[in-house]
Amino acid sequence: MNMLKQDKLSLGILLGFLTPLIAFLLYYLVTIYPKNLGLGEFLKMLSNNRYLIPKIISICLLANGIVFYLYTRKRRDLTARGIFLVTLLYAIVILLLKII
Repeated sequence: MNMLKQDKLSLGILLGFLTPLIAFLLYYLVTIYPKNLGLGEFLKMLSNNRYLIPKIISICLLANGIVFYLYTRKRRDLTARGIFLVTLLYAIVILLLKII
């Protein structure tokens, strides 16, 4: 846990990538798992319905916003910068998925 208190760009990039993945798993556990749909089946459903992918990524990016807010509040600006950078990369991916 001491690692999370550091102010490093690399930590921000790592958190920026991991936080939406954790949010995706939480989203799955809260909304999909109670409907008796396995993770593999859910991922297959997403691959068949590609229009849902940008929507789910956007929902998962809300978690990055929360983590970004917490790190800016604690004045860990380098870490917050890394989170913001990865969030922008995710936003570009969302735009590309909507265009294609």
